[in-house]
Amino acid sequence: MLQAVSVPKSCSISYSRIPSYQKPLVPTRLRVSASLPEPNGVKVEYTPWLIVGLGNPGNKYHGTRHNVGFEMIDRVSEEEGIVLNTIQSKALIGIGSIGEVPVVLAKPQAYMNFSGESVGPLAAYYQVPLRHILLVYDEMSLPNGVLRLQPKGGHGHHNGVKSVMEHLDGRREFPRFCIGIGNPPGTMDMKAYLLQKFSDTERKQVDAALDQGVEAVRTVVLEGFGSRISRFNIGQKYKYHKV
Repeated sequence: MLQAVSVPKSCSISYSRIPSYQKPLVPTRLRVSASLPEPNGVKVEYTPWLIVGLGNPGNKYHGTRHNVGFEMIDRVSEEEGIVLNTIQSKALIGIGSIGEVPVVLAKPQAYMNFSGESVGPLAAYYQVPLRHILLVYDEMSLPNGVLRLQPKGGHGHHNGVKSVMEHLDGRREFPRFCIGIGNPPGTMDMKAYLLQKFSDTERKQVDAALDQGVEAVRTVVLEGFGSRISRFNIGQKYKYHKV
């Protein structure tokens, strides 16, 4: 069962050894939490996850390579029954749960290069620790349709990831879910490639990857980065290799 608890609101998020919220206080914010009664009567509290897909808003960008992060959020929303119906911190969000774990799904609406303007404030508002911010985005260094989950990393020259890191005090210790889109062919301009829609073959590969990605998101949220995710990454790495 989801609960909303009123606590003081801060304007930004800061991460040291533990998250700190040291900006001037302004009126209330919500804290998302979930609990599950145990047989001995002890209530178990679950730390929420913020799952953010990166992309550009508007029909013009729908279905393009740079927007597969949005597509993953849409797929998780559909499979988990979490309705994206609220605008907050320049993002379209939905609040629900995966199993007993509370989650906030988000699609920033301020364009890719300003994604951090949504992620930082949302993480602060819902008191999500750095280790529970899962960023989903396109990755040119991976073949089309290949997925990779990592507990942390750099920005890899991805402007959306750069923006998010800037709004999380430059920290990089948050999980990433990369969706491979491959490199531009020949001398094709990178921007043109990113804003291009997939070919029919590529589209089938990406759709299959999104289906696999939903289960991977469930695993991370419910079990963390354990052996199942390690096996998932290995399977993805060699998914197109024929024995």
